[in-house]
Amino acid sequence: MPKTVTLFRPVGQKELNLIKASGYSAFPPRLPDQPIFYPVLNEEYAIKIARDWNTKYNNPRVGYVTRFEVRAEFLENFEVQTVGAAVHQEYWIPAEELAEFNRNIVGKIEVTHEFRGE
Repeated sequence: MPKTVTLFRPVGQKELNLIKASGYSAFPPRLPDQPIFYPVLNEEYAIKIARDWNTKYNNPRVGYVTRFEVRAEFLENFEVQTVGAAVHQEYWIPAEELAEFNRNIVGKIEVTHEFRGE
C-alpha cells in the first residue's frame, strides 16, 4: 500500500453531485475562472469553509466536507500554503494537474460532514 496523506475538501451540492457521478473517485474539472484546486490539510479548516461559506453563498445553501487519501509521493511536487492562521493550510494544485491529482487518490472520496444554511 502506498504512503498517503489525508486531505479534506469543502464542497457544495453541485460539486458533490459530480463527485458522486465519478463513483466517489474524482473531483470535477475546474471552471475556466478557477485556475487552482484547493484541498486542505485539516478537517477543522474544511468544516469552517463548508459551514461558514458554502451554506451562505452556494445555491442550494448546503456545504459538505469530503475526506480522501492522496499518494504522498505525488504531493511532494507541491508546497503547503498557509493562507491565514496556522490551521489554514492547503495545497494549490493547478487546474491542468487535477486529472493527475485524481489518479493519485487512493480509495474513495467520502463525505464526513453536512451543513445546511437557513
